[in-house]
Amino acid sequence: MMKPETKILKDRFGRVHDYVRISVTDKCNLRCVYCMPEEGLPFFPDDKVLSGHEIIQMVENFAAMGVKKIRLTGGEPLLRQDIEEIITGIAEIPEIEDISVTTNGLALVKKAEKLYQAGLNRLNISLDTFDPVSYKTMTRGGQLQRVLNGIEVASQLPFDKIKINTVIINGQNDHEMVDFLKYSIDHDVNVRFIEFMPISQENKADWAKQYMGIEQVFDICDMQGWKVEAIDLAGNGPSDNYKIVGGKGSFGLIHPISCNFCESCNRLRVTADGCVKSCLYWDEEDSVREEIADFSAFEEKIQTILGTKPENHEMALAEADKVKDKKPTWRHMSQIGG
Repeated sequence: MMKPETKILKDRFGRVHDYVRISVTDKCNLRCVYCMPEEGLPFFPDDKVLSGHEIIQMVENFAAMGVKKIRLTGGEPLLRQDIEEIITGIAEIPEIEDISVTTNGLALVKKAEKLYQAGLNRLNISLDTFDPVSYKTMTRGGQLQRVLNGIEVASQLPFDKIKINTVIINGQNDHEMVDFLKYSIDHDVNVRFIEFMPISQENKADWAKQYMGIEQVFDICDMQGWKVEAIDLAGNGPSDNYKIVGGKGSFGLIHPISCNFCESCNRLRVTADGCVKSCLYWDEEDSVREEIADFSAFEEKIQTILGTKPENHEMALAEADKVKDKKPTWRHMSQIGG
């Protein structure tokens, strides 16, 4: 079959989409408080989850539509036995310039080198606290030292960048922001402070109490006597990035609530069961699984999905019931892929 000519994927607001996040599994070995309910979730049966072949073929289709960056997410993507094969297959697609994985880090001691050898460029590691007790509480059972060991192993490999994703929750880990800033001084990583989002949060009043803006990071730097400078960072996505002068690493701010970045959104999300979401927050999604083997049908379906993408997510709208034409997603973060 003749390879289709590479195109540009653009929505009705003129935003060019060159980045796709693909959830390769909804399974996870943690139950983080902002990602999954305490009782867990019923996971998809294996035959409902995209196969490795389907994922690679789908990325080939997206590449022909101008996509250059792929992030593999979950659940916990490293739980897939074929994750290295998936990365290898994607790395062989010439148009794909960047492959990254978002992981909780628990398997990195064993898998980091294999991931790098397979062709992985970057790692995003979720870590919300340096306190073992708090970590166990926030993840509902996780072991902090395993993650720290995994970060140490990954840091010895020549990944383009290692990023630490830290969701700030008022009253739980906001007091540790200074510790994460110190970590960015001592380690060549990019610590990304992320605002707590109301995805799948049934009680918006409880979410509002736990939400806090992250701009206070600059006040913390001032109090510590640290000089901060803005920097450009390759593959930074929605993050505004900074560096504490003299530090080895950097830090970033992702603030979808206090300063939403929708006007520059360049990404689509694919769920583990093959549905494409044009916006993280809203319910609209459509399955593309049946179209993966037919590029023309796939392209048509993606263009239709992209045509429904809203100008912004209105995630923090105080009176969400006034939005009559759409409703928030039914999926939890672990079922979307972030």
